[in-house]
Amino acid sequence: MKKFSLFTSMALSLSLFSTYALADQVEDRAAYMAHVPASILVLPPINESPDTRATNSFWATVTPPLAEAGYYVFPVTVVDTMLKENGVTNGFDAQSIPLKKLKEIFGADAAMYLKVKQYGSQYQLIDSVVTVEVEAKLVDLNTGALLWEGRNKQRQGSNDSNNSLTGMLVSALINQVSNQVSDTGYDVSRIVSSNLFYVNQKKNKGLLYGPRSPKAVQNAN
Repeated sequence: MKKFSLFTSMALSLSLFSTYALADQVEDRAAYMAHVPASILVLPPINESPDTRATNSFWATVTPPLAEAGYYVFPVTVVDTMLKENGVTNGFDAQSIPLKKLKEIFGADAAMYLKVKQYGSQYQLIDSVVTVEVEAKLVDLNTGALLWEGRNKQRQGSNDSNNSLTGMLVSALINQVSNQVSDTGYDVSRIVSSNLFYVNQKKNKGLLYGPRSPKAVQNAN
């Protein structure tokens, strides 16, 4: 397999997250309708949280909601293997690869760029709270046009108000240890992915339906 240069035009690629203001709702669908992607390459997320599990845990949850929305999604394991074979071992380096090179290597129509802002559990006196916050944007690999962007944040606590104060303290501590061992953040990540990419035509949130979805005709409405 042909090796590729990772750092050519890196400055352009690194600006992708800073160039666009992320929002929960995107009203202008013109760019998407002009470059409707049939296939999406989901790059490994950039992890800004202190939890080293964030990248792989969240990355693993993205394929199902995108596929259900009507897109072909390149298998994460295949993408991960190809990147590592070329010396790319983290989200930062993966998202620094020029768009043209991603198109050449994978042949995808668009790339999904993810950034994990928060991930993991935090002990808060009488509660152990798991928080996952993610920013996402979809970029056309042929033109560099921003097709969609969004963000979602979910918090899951363990507090049971029926317990005594001592019981809640003990429960929170146990859950904090359990979260660190079992990675409860993965379960919350699945909720974040589902909400982030859920197609909601009425509220104009989430991605539009992909061309593989029988509901794609609703995009023009």
